Amino acid sequence: MKLSIKYAPAIALIFLLGAPSYADEPTPLSFAIVPQQSATKLAKLWSPILRYIGEKTGYTLVFRTAKDIPTFENRLLSGEYDLAYMNPYHYTVAHEKQGYLAFAKQRDKLLKGIIVTRVGSDIKEIAQLDSASLCFPSPAAFAASILPRAFLQSQGLYFTPKYVSSHDSVYRNVAMGRYPAGGGIQRTLNNVEKKIRDQIHVLHTTPGHTPHAIAHHPRIARESIEKIQQVMVQMANDPVGKKLLKTINFTGIDSAANQEWDDIRELKIDLKLGNNTP
Repeated sequence: MKLSIKYAPAIALIFLLGAPSYADEPTPLSFAIVPQQSATKLAKLWSPILRYIGEKTGYTLVFRTAKDIPTFENRLLSGEYDLAYMNPYHYTVAHEKQGYLAFAKQRDKLLKGIIVTRVGSDIKEIAQLDSASLCFPSPAAFAASILPRAFLQSQGLYFTPKYVSSHDSVYRNVAMGRYPAGGGIQRTLNNVEKKIRDQIHVLHTTPGHTPHAIAHHPRIARESIEKIQQVMVQMANDPVGKKLLKTINFTGIDSAANQEWDDIRELKIDLKLGNNTP
């Protein structure tokens, strides 16, 4: 059916008046944190930070995570999260599949993996891990799994990876002697409960790479992201913000751009993400 030309201006006016302003971001906005630790611990650490950012920007940022890393990956790659803090490999795939764009990252940080053993263990050298079963958070946990596994393989070692869902689970399993060693990162080891941390020894640290990305789905207006980014970058200059950052072992947050993760792309990692990851 053709519409009369005389109605066209009125119809155009209806669309203009009825269309939502792209700058008026719908709230709440989901802000997901990759589940390197338990949901309870992550909520305790990150919820005050999200409230701080929300108070400064006027947006309501709602803490989200997942029961495990594969579930987080599935949700991320379906575009479920408005904003997310994700590991470097997650980011390169999420950017390709959903168009997520990085806008911030941890200040003065290169991401390094660690291989940990139990204090008092007979294992003193990497070579002693040959033919062992070792635990990792998940196949695609970048620093805690991909980097340590790559290092072990570069040393010509054979090992069987076992996945235990979180960084904290790795440290707990190693501390209890269930596995001779496992993969993690220094920040989450620092955050784990003291009685576990005191039983963990860092056997090896890998070379550094661009850290986790804080990225947004393309449906979120750039104006909104710029406001959030500005508050994040200024947090270290505010006593309250600085104290909040310290709880997650950040000295600050810097603005970031997509190309900064090209070093991750150059690694040519090819893993299936989500619950079907082998």
